[in-house]
Amino acid sequence: MQHRMKTHLLEANQIEALLLGAQTGCIATVNLDGTPYVTPIHFVYQNGMIYFHGLPKGQKIDNIKANPSISMTVYEMDSLLLDPDGRPCDTNTKYQSVIITGTAHILDDIQQKKDILTYIVQKYTPHLEKADLPNNMVKGTAVVEIKIQSITGKYYD
Repeated sequence: MQHRMKTHLLEANQIEALLLGAQTGCIATVNLDGTPYVTPIHFVYQNGMIYFHGLPKGQKIDNIKANPSISMTVYEMDSLLLDPDGRPCDTNTKYQSVIITGTAHILDDIQQKKDILTYIVQKYTPHLEKADLPNNMVKGTAVVEIKIQSITGKYYD
């Protein structure tokens, strides 16, 4: 393990705070030829799981159907920490980051999908949280659940 990983670990409550507050993350899925495919996503963290939504077709969904293994990263950069003596190699970054590995699967249950989509609306467009989510729209939306197998977080300040 890298020295910084040993000395700058986020605690569980800090990881949870980052996952609850971050607006975006990136997931990596595996293409059929074994190469990685990274996609930025909006997501919610609920009950120890990550959820995201999108179109029901596309490379990301095809990859998940063929191989549910994923990796995800969420990070927030606060600022650059410039070296006072002007040495570019001693410039650093104040940040927090989380790396997740897990398995993804596409939800089928309409009520579960509606519940997750409601959480997404509450997070990103809270002024619309009372709006109805029509069943045909819920049915036509892919909602993906990521079961977390491992999670690590680190920071620098």
